Amino acid sequence: MANTTGMATLWNCPNYVGELFLIGANQTPFLNMIGGLTGGRQYQAFDFPTAQPWALNSASQPAIDENTSATAPTATTFVRGQDTNTVQIFQRAVNVSYAKQSTSRVVAADGTTGDAMLGTQPVNDEVDFQIQGNLRQVSLDAEYSFFRGTYQQATDADTAAKTRGIITATTTNAVNAASAALSKDLIDQLLRTMAATGSIFVNPVIFVNAFQKQKISSIYGYAPESRNVGGVNISQIETDFAMLGVVWAPQMPTDTLLIAEMSVCAPVFCPVHGKGLLFYEELSKTGAAEKGQIYGQMGLDYGPEEYHGKITSLATS
Repeated sequence: MANTTGMATLWNCPNYVGELFLIGANQTPFLNMIGGLTGGRQYQAFDFPTAQPWALNSASQPAIDENTSATAPTATTFVRGQDTNTVQIFQRAVNVSYAKQSTSRVVAADGTTGDAMLGTQPVNDEVDFQIQGNLRQVSLDAEYSFFRGTYQQATDADTAAKTRGIITATTTNAVNAASAALSKDLIDQLLRTMAATGSIFVNPVIFVNAFQKQKISSIYGYAPESRNVGGVNISQIETDFAMLGVVWAPQMPTDTLLIAEMSVCAPVFCPVHGKGLLFYEELSKTGAAEKGQIYGQMGLDYGPEEYHGKITSLATS
C-alpha cells in the first residue's frame, strides 16, 4: 500500500470494499493536549515571544552594619531576556479528477474494475476523504515538529521558517544518559535538576515512545497477585515534586524522555486575513478536476524552556 502524488484518478486511487482502517502510529497526544489544530494563540507575525525570563541572584546572608545602612547601597538592576520561536507554513494540496468523483460505486478487485454489487464502498465523497486525510497528515507533521523541530527563521522569501520543538528548546534541564537504560535514578536526577532551576511543576507530563513507556511501567509498576490478571500500565507517577502524567507519544524519539510543563504550552497561529487559522480553499480550475489546498501558519509556544526537562541518549534495546 503506497500513497501517490499528483491527481487522484480511478486508476491510481481505486475504490475498495470493506471498513476503512488507518494504518500506523498516528496518535498526536501532545498536539491534542495543547489545543489541537483549532485551539491556541494568535499572533500577527511569524516570530513570536515565548518567554521573558529573569532571575534573582543566589541567596546569601546580608551583613550590613548601622553606619553602612545610613548610605543607600549601589542599585541592583534585574535584567530581562527575550525567548522567541516562529510559526512555519503547513500546506498540502488536493486534486481529484471529475471521473474519480463520479465513480464512487465502481469497486476495484485485484487491480481490475469489478461489480459494485460485490460489496459496499464506504468512501462516497473522494474530495472530502482526501481533505480529511491531508488534515490528519498536517496533525502528524505538527506533532513531529512540535517535539523535534529545529529552529530556522525566515530571513527572506527563499528561506523556510521552521518552528523550534520543545525537545530542541529544552537545554537547561538536560540529563545525558550516555546509552544507559532508563532508571528511577535518572528520572530522579532530572527532577532534582528541574527543581533546582525553578520548574513550577503545575501540570508536568512525561512523554515517551513505546520502548521507554514499557521501561517506565517496569520501573514503577507493582502488579498484585492474581490468578487471572497480570501486567501493569503506569499512567501517573507520584514524585517528591508533583504527580507526573505518563503519555505514550509515537513521534517522540526512542532514546529520549521529555517532561513537559503543559501549563505553559500552546500552539500559535499566524492567521491569514479573511481566511482563518488552518483552512481549505479551492484553487482555480485548469481542467476536469477539483483542486484545492490546505494552508496554515503554526508554531509552538513552549513558554520558558527552564520549566521543561529531558533525558537523552537512553538505551533503546
